[in-house]
Amino acid sequence: MSTKPKVAIIGTGGTISSMGRGPLELIDYGAAGVVLDVHGVIARVPELALVADVLPVPFKAIPSTALAWPEWKQLVLICDRLSAEHPDLAGVVVTHGTASLEETAYFLSLTLKIPQPVVVVGAQRPASALAGDGPMNLLNACRVAADPGARGLGALVLLNDEIQAAREVTKTSTLRLQTFRTADFGALGHADADLVAWYRRPLRRLAPDTEFDVRGLDALPRVDIAYTYAGADGTAIEAFVAAGAKGIVTAGFAPGYVTPAMSEAMAAAVKQGVAVVTSSRAMSGRAAKTSKNTALGFVTADNLTPQKARVLLALALAHGITDLERVFATY
Repeated sequence: MSTKPKVAIIGTGGTISSMGRGPLELIDYGAAGVVLDVHGVIARVPELALVADVLPVPFKAIPSTALAWPEWKQLVLICDRLSAEHPDLAGVVVTHGTASLEETAYFLSLTLKIPQPVVVVGAQRPASALAGDGPMNLLNACRVAADPGARGLGALVLLNDEIQAAREVTKTSTLRLQTFRTADFGALGHADADLVAWYRRPLRRLAPDTEFDVRGLDALPRVDIAYTYAGADGTAIEAFVAAGAKGIVTAGFAPGYVTPAMSEAMAAAVKQGVAVVTSSRAMSGRAAKTSKNTALGFVTADNLTPQKARVLLALALAHGITDLERVFATY
């Protein structure tokens, strides 16, 4: 009987699964059209057997630009099944493209209902690359998923030996290996060669102890993001409302302000029953809660990035939650 921890690996595609035309094809590797399934990814990293008994779980082999609500819900259901069918399961790893990795991770961190850790992992270089980062990222993700210290931290993100909280991490560079960073607070820990080292814990409410249960939901309400820039008018806000948006998140000037014309359109949207949440395009720090915005009915996203605020707002609206100030102060 093996003494290694059992770790399930769910494959969703992305760069970590992609094969380019040669070892130096680090950007246009998608042109080859070859994406490995989870079995193919695992086969290229035989060293995984040194740290875990791996359970491959085929899902989809698609870029993360194509992942959204349907796949997010399916991942929650797959994790439910794995936890129920394998009482000895230590943890779950989800391989994922880096484009929307942080959004999937945050969704899982809000909605999972299993006790096992879930670690979302990706790569900046394709599987075919010279000195690709995928194999070590995957191996370390398995180590973290199996580590007792990972329990109770919600979904985690692992790249470049760094363990990040799903709520806090964001992709900060297009090509650099250290792209996933937590600007204000730093990593939770490191997956070093000799041990998985932990240094802090997130304080906000995390799965599985959340009020969000997507297993009975058929869809999420439409929530859009409106980017602020010098001279922005209300056109985007009005278009989102016309398209049926139930919520709008603004990526405002730091610390969360928008232009007068945009604010006017946002106020009109609130009067039509649309939830409006203000965040900052700066990717660091809290969006300011001002008396003017409060009077207009806007809710602040705290320090969530616009894309993370969108995920939380959609879940809250889907569950009929109206006290959004509490939600954004809790999660």
